[in-house]
Order: sequence, then structure tokens, then C-alpha cells
Amino acid sequence: MRYKQIIRVQVIVLVLNILVAMAKIIYGIITGSISMEADGFHSLMDGGGTLVGMLGIYMASRPPDESHPYGHGKLEQMAALIIAGLLLITGFEVAEGAFNRFLEQTSPQVTQLSFAIMLATMAVNIVVTTYEHRKGKELNSEILVADSLHTRSDIFVSLGVIVSLIAVKAGYFIIDVIGGIIIALLIVRAGYKIVKHTSNSLVDASMLETDIICQLALEMEGVEDCHNIRTRGTSDEIYVDLHVKVKKDMHIDRAHDIAHKVEEHIKSNVKGVRDVVVHLEPYKEKK
Repeated sequence: MRYKQIIRVQVIVLVLNILVAMAKIIYGIITGSISMEADGFHSLMDGGGTLVGMLGIYMASRPPDESHPYGHGKLEQMAALIIAGLLLITGFEVAEGAFNRFLEQTSPQVTQLSFAIMLATMAVNIVVTTYEHRKGKELNSEILVADSLHTRSDIFVSLGVIVSLIAVKAGYFIIDVIGGIIIALLIVRAGYKIVKHTSNSLVDASMLETDIICQLALEMEGVEDCHNIRTRGTSDEIYVDLHVKVKKDMHIDRAHDIAHKVEEHIKSNVKGVRDVVVHLEPYKEKK
């Protein structure tokens, strides 16, 4: 159900991104504005990224099987990395276009319609990023939150384009070139941030503070100590394993019952925990 809701959000975002992108690209080509055309391709890449995200979410939604006992959740992070790669490529292409524009020394046409299109698309982007970020938090979806932050960067990029259009209107065409370069840098920055965020999950970085897990374990009657706590996964799919010490003369049935209670206590008190593995050890009192 969660994955279906995420895909539904992505379909809405995809349609809006494509409409915004086509408006910018078509007008950018007609007027010869690199900044607007570059911003349009950035928005189009958002749409392509959303498609990749939809595929990743669909594959990640498959239940665990014999070959993948931990499920397919990491495919969501892999999809996010692909989106980041597309962004990096786009950023370099936009920078190349701005450099060529500088060599050609040509000025774009600027009209009132230019500003109207930019303001309208900015308004759409504000609606999109607010909606997607809110849904990402509600559904605890990393890919929706990351994509919303990326879309939010489009708003600032569009502001830069508006500034460059004003500068061109005033006769300073070089500002359009500089605007294209700034947009390229922002695109690359967005890609880098996605790589940095998702790579932590792919390399099994620790997801929780060990003190929190240990404190929850110690709240269970019969637990004397805990150590060797490890966590990994994603914000909505966390796996925990820890060593719990109980009295060495405790019956195995009682010890097993304590281990089960520790598992359930951690799951019910820490959002996103999917599985907990408890290793029992005998507790030796210090003399």
C-alpha cells in the first residue's frame, strides 16, 4: 500500500514536471535564452528522474524471497543514484552550452512573456516541492524527500534565470552565460547531495544511536547488560542486531522469552525498525 501511494505521488509530479519543462525548453529555443533552455532541460531531467524513481519503487516493493531474504528495499537507493548520475551529466552539458554561448557572443531575445513563463513555472514548482516533500515525510520515503529537495532547487535556479533575463534586457548578455553556469553548478550540487545521502544506506552506514537501542533493551526485566549493537538499512527499513546479557543460570525458555520481548520493545519504540536479532550471552557479575 505504501509503495502504491508513493508511485501515485510520482505520477502527479511527473506530469507537472513535463509541462514545466516543455514550456521552458520551447520558449528558450525560440528566444535563444541559454538560461531558460537549460532550466527547462533541468526540469525535464526531473521528469526522467521521476520515471527512474517509479521503476525503483516498483522493484523495491517486491516482498522478500529465497534469494533476497532482506527484501529489495535497496533498489530504491540504487534508483536515486541513477537519478543523481543523470543530473551530473545534465549539469556538465549545460555548462558546455553556456561556454559555447560565450564564444559565439550572441544575445537571446527577452520579452514580457519570458518573465511570465518563468514566474508561472516557479509557482508550479513551489506547489510540486511542497506536495512531494509533505508526502515523502508522511510515507517515510527517502526518494520522495530527495526528489522534493531537488525540485526545490529548481525554484532558486528559476530565480537566477529571471535575474539573467533582466540583465540581458538591460544589455548585459554575459549575465545569461553566467546564469547558465550557475544553473549547471546547482544541478551538479543536487546530484552530489543525492549521492551522498543514498550511499550511506548502500554501504550499510549506522542508522541509529547505539545508546538508544541499549537503553530500550535494559528496560526489559531480566536484561543485565547489552553491547555490540549494529544497525543498518534505510530510514523506513532498519535492521538491528545486538548482544544481550542475562543471568547465566537462567532457563533457556525464560532467556528466549526475554529476547523476544527485547525485539518487540525496540520495534514498537523506534520508527522504521523492520527486524531485530538478539544474541544471548551469560552475564558475569563483577567481583
